[in-house]
Amino acid sequence: MGMDRNTLIGFGLIGALLITMFVINSKSRLAYEGEQKRIADSVAALKPAVDTNALRLDAAKADSLKLQQQQQLGFEQTVASAETVELKNELMTVSFSTKGAQPVKVVLNNYKKADGSQVVLQKGSFNEFSYTLLAGNNRTAQSDELFFTAQPVVVNADKSQTLTFTSKDSSGKELVHQYIMKPQEYMLDLNISFSGVPQLFTQNTVNFTWQTEAEQVEKDHKYELTQTHIAYNENGSFDFEYASSPDDIKFEKALNWVAVKQQFFAMGLIAKNKFNTASVNWLAPADSSQYITRAVTNASVVLPAANTAAIPLQFYYGPSDYNILKKYGNDMESMVPYGSGVFAFVKYINRHFLLPVFDFLQKHVASMGIVILLLTLLIRLITSPILYKSYLSGAKMKLLKPEVDALKAKYKDDQQAFGMEQMKLWRSAGVSPLGGCLPALLQIPIFMSLYYFFQSNIDLRGKSFLWSSDLSAYDSIYNLPFSIPFYGDHVSLFTITATLTSLLISIYSMSSMQDNNNPVMKYMPYVFPVLLLGVFNTLPSALTWYYTVSNTITLLLQIIIQKYIINHDKITAQMAENMKKPVKKSKMQERIEAMQESQKKLQEMKKNSTKK
Repeated sequence: MGMDRNTLIGFGLIGALLITMFVINSKSRLAYEGEQKRIADSVAALKPAVDTNALRLDAAKADSLKLQQQQQLGFEQTVASAETVELKNELMTVSFSTKGAQPVKVVLNNYKKADGSQVVLQKGSFNEFSYTLLAGNNRTAQSDELFFTAQPVVVNADKSQTLTFTSKDSSGKELVHQYIMKPQEYMLDLNISFSGVPQLFTQNTVNFTWQTEAEQVEKDHKYELTQTHIAYNENGSFDFEYASSPDDIKFEKALNWVAVKQQFFAMGLIAKNKFNTASVNWLAPADSSQYITRAVTNASVVLPAANTAAIPLQFYYGPSDYNILKKYGNDMESMVPYGSGVFAFVKYINRHFLLPVFDFLQKHVASMGIVILLLTLLIRLITSPILYKSYLSGAKMKLLKPEVDALKAKYKDDQQAFGMEQMKLWRSAGVSPLGGCLPALLQIPIFMSLYYFFQSNIDLRGKSFLWSSDLSAYDSIYNLPFSIPFYGDHVSLFTITATLTSLLISIYSMSSMQDNNNPVMKYMPYVFPVLLLGVFNTLPSALTWYYTVSNTITLLLQIIIQKYIINHDKITAQMAENMKKPVKKSKMQERIEAMQESQKKLQEMKKNSTKK
């Protein structure tokens, strides 16, 4: 016994949704890359030749120039050279520069990049954190132009570490940057205090600039870019934008925090008392050998009318792990994309069902591949009643096929009359025409929740299973010397197994389908599995391994239910008994039949008027 037409439509809709998502993403990516190449070519054509000797000379003079500027500002500093100071806990190592009193390098101690090197979230000259200062004579300067004095690191009673930078002048103006690193924390506190506020800032407003460059961390640059977001919380409301296309945002309300969220790691700036105004812009390079994205955040804080003031801030440098981010509050866990867009509702399935079950399983099972297998078994067990209803509906529809064929022959010239009589037949037999379609549609939330879950769960990162070295990335058994359109430049074996098992389901279903003369219904189930090759080839191997297991279980359940559980004689007897009973029409059915009768009368009137 196979799937009925409505069941195939249901699964077809699932496939269409998935394929549509990937087609849209692919088109956007191609358009973006073309635009980036055009911009890069234009910039290269206009760029003058660079004198490398002059660059070396400028670099040698830079610190001396900064010292002169600092002396003009009035802040004391005798040595025009930057020193580096470190704070380190079990999770990360942060290097600070006395130039600007800012973080210049963040190393995550427990994470490796795809190439085996340590994950570094911030390094390079583009990264900076600074604010604007009044310099007198209608001039301004940036705090990262100043050389601060670093005080010795203080270890507090709670094992936290405090690092303080100061810069002051003879008139009493003073800048203090105090960083606090707690044990076992990815959050870094920054308390900035000022003395002489009216002389330091225009209208008591501090204008911050936070520049961040996200480097490639994962195996696939393009895929990591599609998973990179600019996330933010605007006055208590979370949202995000994809970083794969250059854009900018000017926030209309106060900003709680902003972050650059890569596939599995994030860099965030948090204002404990909110930023009064803020904007952010970002871009991504066309060349995959460069960074993933660059973002510039401009934000302001209005200080009270007093000589002294303080601003409490925080930096987050760490994994985009739902459980870790949730403990920091402020809706930061929403950075983990467990559902978005029209499928935003599936994040609740992921957060409150899949994630707790997944966490429980991985505590008791060593192999992550086996964890996915057990999770799949549980999901298929939960959805088996839906699957049973679908196959039961298919069995009923097939048993009614002779009567439907008779009606089709009787009303071959009147499709409307055929439709009405077919509905009456189904209703009298107690069969719903949507019995096969609705169960398939009800599986879409589970399907999409797993799609988001396996792309976003950092616990899969670096975990190997069978031939896959990293379940959070695609598995490759062979790298092609060229790229095939819509497929890629590698061969994913889990994608092949997912495709083959999907094809086996289609072959088994079509072998006993009651309406296999319709060309569309006949070939669509075979086309969809083939399309999976291109769609799934770059997806995480955890996802394609799940589909392989899920398809295998589905095929076995289909055979067991249809061969050994569904009693066709009992169903036939039940439908015959239903036909003897008077059928009570619902109000909706009465309205539909009334509309059909009206349309039938109108058609008859048109025919009669044509004959005259």
